[in-house]
Amino acid sequence: MSYTNGLDKPSDYFSTKLYSGNGGTQSITGIGFSPSWVWIKSRTSTANHNVIDVVRGVNKELRPDVSNAEEADNNNISSLDSDGWTMDNDGKINGSGNNYVSWNWKAGTSFTNDASSTGIGTIDSTGSASDASGFSIVSYSGTGGAGTIKHGLSTTPSMIIVKVRTGRTSDWLVYHKGIASDAQTDCIKLNESGASFDEATIWNDTAPTSSVFSVGTEDTVSGSGNTFIAYCFAEKKGYSKFGSYVGNGSNDGIFCFTGMKPSFVMVKRTDATNQWMLIDNKRTPSNTGTVPELFADLSSAENNSTDGRFDFLSNGLKARGTNAVINASGGTYIYMAFAESPFVTSTGVPATAR
Repeated sequence: MSYTNGLDKPSDYFSTKLYSGNGGTQSITGIGFSPSWVWIKSRTSTANHNVIDVVRGVNKELRPDVSNAEEADNNNISSLDSDGWTMDNDGKINGSGNNYVSWNWKAGTSFTNDASSTGIGTIDSTGSASDASGFSIVSYSGTGGAGTIKHGLSTTPSMIIVKVRTGRTSDWLVYHKGIASDAQTDCIKLNESGASFDEATIWNDTAPTSSVFSVGTEDTVSGSGNTFIAYCFAEKKGYSKFGSYVGNGSNDGIFCFTGMKPSFVMVKRTDATNQWMLIDNKRTPSNTGTVPELFADLSSAENNSTDGRFDFLSNGLKARGTNAVINASGGTYIYMAFAESPFVTSTGVPATAR
């Protein structure tokens, strides 16, 4: 089994970093690359999640747990650096005495697409894209009508997160190929705990392709006069996996084959109300009986749980516990996962479980 495009080393494209706040200015290093998208959450205090990306620019925050529009904040991340970032004293990301987790992704080459000139899509877009990691960040302006948007990748995205930047408050809308009923029309909200819902006017009843994704007439994805940001993820063998499963309600839970040793997982139940759980191998470095819970849709501090976790294995995920957040009997779930290492590298070296 061979992995190409540098994915023998997933840490070139994704990294989890833990740090402590100092209430002033500090630089976080040790990421391993210049991050394109940074997602930060306080572990020890109630505070909104905070995301910054290279396309929107620094000092422009969005909060995944709420519907707020983009806000300018000169006390936020002030620069994205070669091995991390520099930040000021915003309490959400750098409060004195608080501990934080950051998840960092690398995109790649900047692009600008004039749809009328290139014939790719119908709505102009700009962004940063990496075919190696299957990740792109795309900015576009709403037209008030349905259209297609270049995502900058050469393979079809498995998951797309869209958020309005300016002009209105709006939910974070998620397309995921694993939503069971009809991924083309179904949607789920990142900032809420609700189940998936059917709404053809969001994705225009059209699945993404290897060049574009579609938006419908819904204002939350195409409102005239509004600007939007989209985070697009295509599956890459040995690096990322976007799947679904049905829970069994047992302490001996289901196994999801990912073809890699995971380092980060976000999981959401789609058929009922439950939170978006966030798990990584830095806050839980071994497969133990407890997991420090954080949820993408909640501002609450970390809380230890004993009845809902995943074991990170050399080739996938093993659910442990009966918590309905990850393993209700008959419950349907979607997940996104990123690798610590591929199951087998291109030189034949196997991964090991934690």
